[in-house]
Amino acid sequence: MPSYSLRVNGQVHQVDVDEDTPVLWVLRDHLQLTGTKFGCGIGQCGACTIHLDGLAMRSCSVPVSAVKSQDITTIEGLSEKGTHPVQKAWLEHDVPQCGYCQAGQIMNAAALLADTPNPTDEEIAARMNGNLCRCGTYTRIQKAIKSAAEQMS
Repeated sequence: MPSYSLRVNGQVHQVDVDEDTPVLWVLRDHLQLTGTKFGCGIGQCGACTIHLDGLAMRSCSVPVSAVKSQDITTIEGLSEKGTHPVQKAWLEHDVPQCGYCQAGQIMNAAALLADTPNPTDEEIAARMNGNLCRCGTYTRIQKAIKSAAEQMS
């Protein structure tokens, strides 16, 4: 079985897994980072969104062999104490309902704000499209992203 050295949330981890193992399962099953959720398994719902070198990616669709030397950031590594402006805005606007999709939503929103600091409503809708919320909190998600953008400027 191949061995991979992965930098996750600033720490290097050695894992022995098959090359086609999705990063999602490496994070959850081998590193016990369970904040990243399994949703659909085909990269369509966004629950498993992480950052690879700062870009939002669906971890269920990325094989561990494709990561190479990229930095992986999970919801646990976004901020040490949950104080990232997006996380704070999520609480301020009471975004979570069931909460299942929220880690993926937050990770996608953080990546959006990192490269588009002042997004329009249309840019938010376009970038967040594909992160599904069964509870339908999309209006609150959009408000929280706008609020986080203000806090970050």
